[in-house]
Amino acid sequence: MDSKCKALDSHLQYTVGWLAPLPIERAAAEALLDEKHDQPRGFQQPENDPSSYSWGNIGQHNIVIASLRSGVYGTNTAATTASCMLSTFPSIRFGLLVGIGGGIARPDDGKDIRLGDIVVSAPGGSTGGVVNYDLMKAKADGKELKGFLNSPPPLLLHAVANLQSRHEQEPSAVPQILAEMREQNPFMFTKRNNNPGFGYQGSENDRLFEPSYIHVGGRDCKKCSSENEVVREPRDIPEEPEIHYGVIASGNTLVKDADEQQELLNRISSLSDDCMCLEMEAAGLMNDFPCLVIRGICDYADSHKNDRWQRYAAATAAAFAKELLGVVRSRKVEEMQKAKNVMKSLQNS
Repeated sequence: MDSKCKALDSHLQYTVGWLAPLPIERAAAEALLDEKHDQPRGFQQPENDPSSYSWGNIGQHNIVIASLRSGVYGTNTAATTASCMLSTFPSIRFGLLVGIGGGIARPDDGKDIRLGDIVVSAPGGSTGGVVNYDLMKAKADGKELKGFLNSPPPLLLHAVANLQSRHEQEPSAVPQILAEMREQNPFMFTKRNNNPGFGYQGSENDRLFEPSYIHVGGRDCKKCSSENEVVREPRDIPEEPEIHYGVIASGNTLVKDADEQQELLNRISSLSDDCMCLEMEAAGLMNDFPCLVIRGICDYADSHKNDRWQRYAAATAAAFAKELLGVVRSRKVEEMQKAKNVMKSLQNS
C-alpha cells in the first residue's frame, strides 16, 4: 500500500461501501487498501450521521469503510450504520459486510469448515443467502421463520461465480494477499500480551469437539479431553483457508453452545439445510443495503469459543473481499443503479 495519502475531489467518487463491524475487522480492511485516502475535498458530514469513516481504493474501486459503535452490535445497529452510509455517500452502488462469524462444522455431512476458513453468502433453498433467525411466528406445531431477505446484487453474484470457476483452475489469491499484508504491516502480526496477532494460529489450536461435550474451564481448550474431539483429516496446507459458499444465519442472539446451535438449525431447516455460518449483523442490512456478506470463521459457535482466531479470521475475510473486487470491473459498477435508489424501489414495490 502506498504510504502517501491523497484526497479525492468529491465524496461522490466513492462507489463501494465496506462495513467492518468490529475494530479488528476495520483494521484488516484498512490494511488491505491499495491506497489510503484523506477526507474528500469539501466533505461535510451530516450532523445526523455519527459514523467515523475511512477512505481508500482497491484497484479502481474507491471504497469508504465504516464500523459500528464500540461495544454496541447487532442487526439494528448495523442497519443504522448502513443507512447513514448510503445517505452520506449517495454514489455507493453496493456494499460488502466483511468480518468474523461462527462456523457450522459438520465434517460427516460434507461441511468441513475450519477456523480461518471463509464463508460467502450465496442464495440457497428459498433464501437469498442470509436468514434472519429472529424473525419467527408461532404455529400450532412449533415455530416458523417469517420474512425474507434480499439476495446480493447480481453483479456481485456474477463476480462470485467468476472466482468459483477460477478457483477450480488455480489457487485463491487469499494466501498471497495475506503474505503481502504481513510484509506491509508487521506490527499487526506480532504477538503481545493477550493479542495473538493477525497471523495463522496453528492447526493444533483448531479443535472441534463433539456437540454434546461442554467446555472445561479456562480461556482455551487445554483441559478439554481429546477423547471428545472430532477427528478430521489433516489438510495438505493447513495455513491456507478454504472458501465455502452457502447460507449465513443472522440475528441478535449470540449462540454459545451446541444445543442453541442445533435449535437454530432446526428452526431454519424449512428454508435451507445449507447453513454454514452464524453472525449478528447481516440480517439488519440485506433489506436496506444491497451487499454481499463475507465471514472469516473464528469459532464453532459452541461452548469452546474464544478470541484466539478472531484477528486471523478478520484478515482472511478481508483478503477474500479484496480478491473479489479484483474481478469486479469498475465500469460495470458505475453503470449500476445507486444503492439508495435500489432500496427505495424495493421498499415501494
